Amino acid sequence: MISKRRFAAAPLAIGLWAGLTVSAARGQQAQEVGSHSADLKIRAALKEISAAQLQSDIEKLVSFQTRSTLSAQDAASISAGRGIGTAREWIKSEFERYSRDCGGCLQVKTDSFTQPVSERVPAPIEITNVYAVLRGTNPEDAKRIVLVTGHYDSRNSDTLDTRGAAPGANDDGSGTAVSLECARVLSKLKFPGTIIFLTVAGEEQGLDGSKHFAEFAKSQGWDIEAVLNNDIVGGDKSPGQDPKVVRVFSESIPDATTEAQLRMIRALGGENDSPSRELARYVAQTARIYQPGVAPLMEFRLDRYLRGGDHISFNEAGYAAVRFTEFRENFNRQHQNVRTENGIEYGDLPKFVNHDYVANVARLNAATLAELASAPGPARNVRVETKELVNDSTLVWESPADGRASGYEVLWRATSAPDWEHSLSVGKVTRATLPVSKDNVIFAVESVDEAGHKSQPIVPVPER
Repeated sequence: MISKRRFAAAPLAIGLWAGLTVSAARGQQAQEVGSHSADLKIRAALKEISAAQLQSDIEKLVSFQTRSTLSAQDAASISAGRGIGTAREWIKSEFERYSRDCGGCLQVKTDSFTQPVSERVPAPIEITNVYAVLRGTNPEDAKRIVLVTGHYDSRNSDTLDTRGAAPGANDDGSGTAVSLECARVLSKLKFPGTIIFLTVAGEEQGLDGSKHFAEFAKSQGWDIEAVLNNDIVGGDKSPGQDPKVVRVFSESIPDATTEAQLRMIRALGGENDSPSRELARYVAQTARIYQPGVAPLMEFRLDRYLRGGDHISFNEAGYAAVRFTEFRENFNRQHQNVRTENGIEYGDLPKFVNHDYVANVARLNAATLAELASAPGPARNVRVETKELVNDSTLVWESPADGRASGYEVLWRATSAPDWEHSLSVGKVTRATLPVSKDNVIFAVESVDEAGHKSQPIVPVPER
């Protein structure tokens, strides 16, 4: 039997639903499944996320007057409470406080480097990313990393202005606060996989901090399975805003795709199944389970039209990464000097931020991080057999190295459908045959543990 996952069913024959079996090791009838029930520990943690705490964090960041990457970082400025150096030290102290509260469970680190001269960097400048690592409890799973990030630098109308007010409450005090709040709440729990809570600088100068961190992670061989970038998630209080929706942007064709891979993607109709796109679908699946108060709107585009953010740095390094952004931006309050002209208020001030909305976005991030860090590793070497021309479809795969998968789920959707429509639990096997033609659908395989936590879906490649 098949779960229809609360989506409109694809136009497959009704008779298919009546007696679908899986050709597996034990030849058992598949059991009906759907999205698993919420993990009670994760649900309880989401209730700890506080709009008041997020408001306090955002207001604290704004109190530093400017967080321009080019602003002062010297001891006197830090002592005076002004500039990006002060923001850096405060973020670091917050991570350290959370670590003390959980008995030293967080490794608090900095990633500092000298950014050379560029279009928005007139002289070499030190940039520092601040992050905290919640190490996984399972030795094999701890190698798998999920990451949440926001950028703590700000700007006003002029990216080179280091003295004027640049409050950056929404852009991106809100995203920085989400990363901090996820750390505060999730550090109280333990997960098999590793979670990194990151804040980067240099975004407004050209994604400098995230680029350095992503390249560093790649050079270290880090297995980052997912990156959740939060940038402008303040839910600006202006007409047309939808406080129940957050946009989730994801790339289509990965940047490092080779010519041969591109030909295969075109042949298979896989333009909509990049790892980042599957991550976006996973976010949507998680939202259905935990109902965080905000629904993800999957935007099948790298970022907003001709614009960019820090997730792109991770995409370019080969990692699955998505961007969370409020439904409707108010451009009078982004990259603007604080002022009033003709009765219109300009500037990115805290009073325009909907802190309840930020809390809901933080809940969606925290739930996704917790689910991914709890789940077994994804199935490996997933293939669909193509040696013979048949209307059934046979998928084969290998178990994840962590050995925690208690079973697997096969997903599929019509080639024109944006999200997974159907799922089938196939048990603890590594081969399944379905009476569904691979000509008409896209397949994927998820690993599932005993508690029902699911890995990200892996789309098969052809085995000839």
